[in-house]
Amino acid sequence: MASPISGGYSGSGSGSGSEGDPQQHIMDQRKRKRMQSNRESARRSRMRKQQHLDSLISQADELKKENSQISTSIGITTELYLNIESDNAILRAQMAELTNRLNSLNDIINYMNSSMSITTTTTNNHHFLAATHHEAQETHFNDCGFMDPWNSLAANQPIMDMLMY
Repeated sequence: MASPISGGYSGSGSGSGSEGDPQQHIMDQRKRKRMQSNRESARRSRMRKQQHLDSLISQADELKKENSQISTSIGITTELYLNIESDNAILRAQMAELTNRLNSLNDIINYMNSSMSITTTTTNNHHFLAATHHEAQETHFNDCGFMDPWNSLAANQPIMDMLMY
């Protein structure tokens, strides 16, 4: 009996060809046993392969979930960053404006202090100083009759003292 597994060889070495040969029967049994063992080995190999594939699919799903969470976190963080950056830009602009105002106010105070010191050094007349002070108080109003807030500041107070009031 020839089988494809045996390589096309049929019969025993003596050329007898009878199926009742005990050697042939032992060889057939070994072939069947080997074939069964190979089938079992292939089945175990397919099971290991399937388990490995299932494990990789599970791992890929976990990584996709983690990636999604990280992407969401990055999106939220980016949005917060942009909001904070916008707030910082507004604060920088406000700081620049307030710095300019402070510099202007300090310039006005310095001008008023220097003009008052010139007035006091050029005249020693107490009545003239009183009249000048009175004029300075009356200049709270501009040419149009509206109050001029720049002239309502106390001339010889530093800016920090004025901010306390």
